[in-house]
Amino acid sequence: MSDANLGLAHDSRSTASTGVSTRSRSGQVGDQAPIPPGRSPSRPTASHPTRSRQPREKRERRPASPFVHILRLLILGVGIGAIAGTFLSVWNPAINRPASVAQIHTTTANAAEVEHNIGRSPTALPKGHELTALTAKVVPLTQGLQELTPGVFLIDLDSGDYFTLNGTSSFSAASMIKVPVLVALFQEIDAGRVHLGDKLVLQQGDIGEGSGDMQYAPIGSEYTVLETITNMITISDNTATNLIVRRLGGIEQVNQHFRQWGLQQTVLRKLLPDLEGTNTTSPKELATLLSMVSQGEILSMKSRDRALEIMRHTVSDTLLPSSLGEGATIAHKTGDIGTLVGDTGIIDMPNGKRYAITAMVKRPFNDSRAQDLIRQVAATVYDYLNQSAGGQSSATQTSPAIEPAADPTGVASPNADSASGDRTSPDNSPDAASSGAVPDSVPNSAPASTIPGNGAMLTQPAR
Repeated sequence: MSDANLGLAHDSRSTASTGVSTRSRSGQVGDQAPIPPGRSPSRPTASHPTRSRQPREKRERRPASPFVHILRLLILGVGIGAIAGTFLSVWNPAINRPASVAQIHTTTANAAEVEHNIGRSPTALPKGHELTALTAKVVPLTQGLQELTPGVFLIDLDSGDYFTLNGTSSFSAASMIKVPVLVALFQEIDAGRVHLGDKLVLQQGDIGEGSGDMQYAPIGSEYTVLETITNMITISDNTATNLIVRRLGGIEQVNQHFRQWGLQQTVLRKLLPDLEGTNTTSPKELATLLSMVSQGEILSMKSRDRALEIMRHTVSDTLLPSSLGEGATIAHKTGDIGTLVGDTGIIDMPNGKRYAITAMVKRPFNDSRAQDLIRQVAATVYDYLNQSAGGQSSATQTSPAIEPAADPTGVASPNADSASGDRTSPDNSPDAASSGAVPDSVPNSAPASTIPGNGAMLTQPAR
């Protein structure tokens, strides 16, 4: 073979071994991979073009910012809230009803009162100082009266100063229990659950003997709430009290009000009359309750003014009112059963001073010295507070000195209160008839009094 032929053959093998140029998918010429021996080169087709693959680079994720997480939580919360609201509105359609203006004001006022009264308890001494100088004047009045047990508590509503004589001892409440019942009723009025114009229908279980005229009304007679509470306080009507207790939901519901105010010794255990003295209180708790009412802490101003105005028209006026000087006023309620007599109220003096006082005396049955002791204590207190403010003494109204010995006949002095105020006097006993006493309630024939701004006090049922 010639050298030329040998060169051509060598070039041909060299070309086959090094590969040929082809066109890529994009139309550009590229170097094809070497073809293994024994395989023919394949041509690229339109359906399966050849392309070069490059490995993908993994992108690094940036961590989400706290703001994004917070936004997501907010969106989730709104969604859950919307679902819950829809469920509640379907379950209780009343939620969608708009509250009236009165309900809004009542709710706001009640919330403010609850917040204000946190931590207030009548068992804690008032903020002020004990009137020790007054103690030196009152204690001698009790000398020689071993059979009598006085209980007195006074709060100066301006300074918080106080006086106590057995003030934290428990006593039978008698008709003075009607004061916290009155306050509980006005709390229900403030809450919108009771209205003064509501009608109360007399039932057999409401009848209470003793004080008052409503016991003689036919069963089914109707009274407004205002008429009922007026009779309960001004003439100490026992039937009216029982009617109010039932309207409040019964004895336990009434006691629940007492406990909410922090009262521990003031307990209603039975309907009236309570001749055994099982309903209890203490001078301190009654005086402190009145101070809370006066300061507007547990009643609205409107209810406070209405309650005190009713109490200013209490008919029996022979105990605390006997100590008042000219120009003084009192809102009070008496209590009188055989073994106890007392009076609790708020006194406004002409010099501008105001104080709450409760005076109670345990006694032998119908012992009239108890009333005399209350009058002397009340006069001593009034004079002390009046003179400390530069006023005139009320000594001319002070009761005569108390005789140390009890009257064995049990006949009260002409100026004494009758013990029949809270209890039934069987057979119109001669003891009660001969005492010449002013009872804790007006006789059935007595004319009704009128309370300005509150309407007439009715001793006959509303028809």
